[in-house]
Amino acid sequence: MTLKKATFAAGCFWGVEARFMKVKGVVQTEVGYMGGHTESPTYRDVCTDRTGHAEVVQLTYDDSVISFDGLLDVFWNSHDPTQRNRQGPDVGTQYRTAIFYHDEEQRSVAERSIATMDASGRFKRPIATLVERSGPFWKAEEYHQKYLQKKGLDTCHI
Repeated sequence: MTLKKATFAAGCFWGVEARFMKVKGVVQTEVGYMGGHTESPTYRDVCTDRTGHAEVVQLTYDDSVISFDGLLDVFWNSHDPTQRNRQGPDVGTQYRTAIFYHDEEQRSVAERSIATMDASGRFKRPIATLVERSGPFWKAEEYHQKYLQKKGLDTCHI
């Protein structure tokens, strides 16, 4: 078993986490904040849209069961990657679409995947997903962890 980390931003982290929790090979999920300039941000801080952080799900996955490419397939099917700084009714930089890479291989795979998605014509607008170097992961408050599961819900999308 080869365990690796992957971090994705695709709107509200509750639904993104719920989606990845169902993926075979994903062994752990945590929601939190990444990509900003404020140390130890809280949800209240991030919601001001002044910290630069995105709501993210960081996962640990078994690379012998699912590849990073396989995780990207889930990512592309979990949100609208053409919306900049929003997903549905949620607006702000904390809801941006981003792939936070943990090594050069992930960066390369992410950039190639974006080019493939843009060229495919699947979306009518260009992909807005950013590829950002992973930085400090600030774990969100405990009540956000596995939030939908705690509420007995599968999704927060209407």
